Amino acid sequence: MTQGNGSPGGTGLPASIEAAWGLRARPVKGPKPGLSLDRIVGAAVAVAASEGLGAVSMGRVAKDLGASTMSLYRYVAAKDELYVLMQEAAMGPPPPLPALEEEAGWREALSQWAWAMRRVYHANLWMLRIPIAGPPASPNSVAWWEQGLQALDGAGLGAGEGISVILLVSGFVRNEALLMGDLDAAVETRGVSETEVMEGYARTLDRLVDPARHPSLSRLMATEGMWTPDEPDHEFTFGLERVLDGVDVLIRSRAQGGGTESSGTGPGAV
Repeated sequence: MTQGNGSPGGTGLPASIEAAWGLRARPVKGPKPGLSLDRIVGAAVAVAASEGLGAVSMGRVAKDLGASTMSLYRYVAAKDELYVLMQEAAMGPPPPLPALEEEAGWREALSQWAWAMRRVYHANLWMLRIPIAGPPASPNSVAWWEQGLQALDGAGLGAGEGISVILLVSGFVRNEALLMGDLDAAVETRGVSETEVMEGYARTLDRLVDPARHPSLSRLMATEGMWTPDEPDHEFTFGLERVLDGVDVLIRSRAQGGGTESSGTGPGAV
């Protein structure tokens, strides 16, 4: 997302990050008694949760708070800044990982970290619509990164490799939450059960798929139980375990002295 510049003479950080870390001075009292940054962010989150991120605007939030739109700008400089604060509030700090406390292996610790992140995303699907502009920099997002890296302590990876693993796992979690959220919304919109949706899809493919042109898909469609919905967490469990299998190969390779660490990492978000 686009983030404004820090205030002149300030930290030099984007305004949204200054706000998230409490580095910007805020008015003690707004034009309307009781108006505060926490109330503004809470009202914005409520709108996003009930109507989606697209419904969030400074005017809409002000209306719900019974305040003027201009009064909000004394606390929040722009909608992009509000997005960062909304995400920060919804994400919250990461829950303690028993695996870390019990000195369990990296795989169990990282798995628990991923599951905890998934729960946050599925509870706040609107958050996945906020564009990503760079690495996590708000307090809670940094805390999630820190905990993910702690899960890899002792695994024998280089610093850059640890960050790349966190990007890989968090990217998988984010994508699964977005995909499942969209599919669930589509099912809800149609007002039918998931089983009915799958059966309808099967009938559609049966009419369109040509065994000569699509032999693999044709064989797959004939598989018993192919169109029976899986357990709700099946795809996430399967995908996460395969991702961690790949990380395990990397860790074993490093333990045996194989390969070299990649030097570059790209931007991402947790």
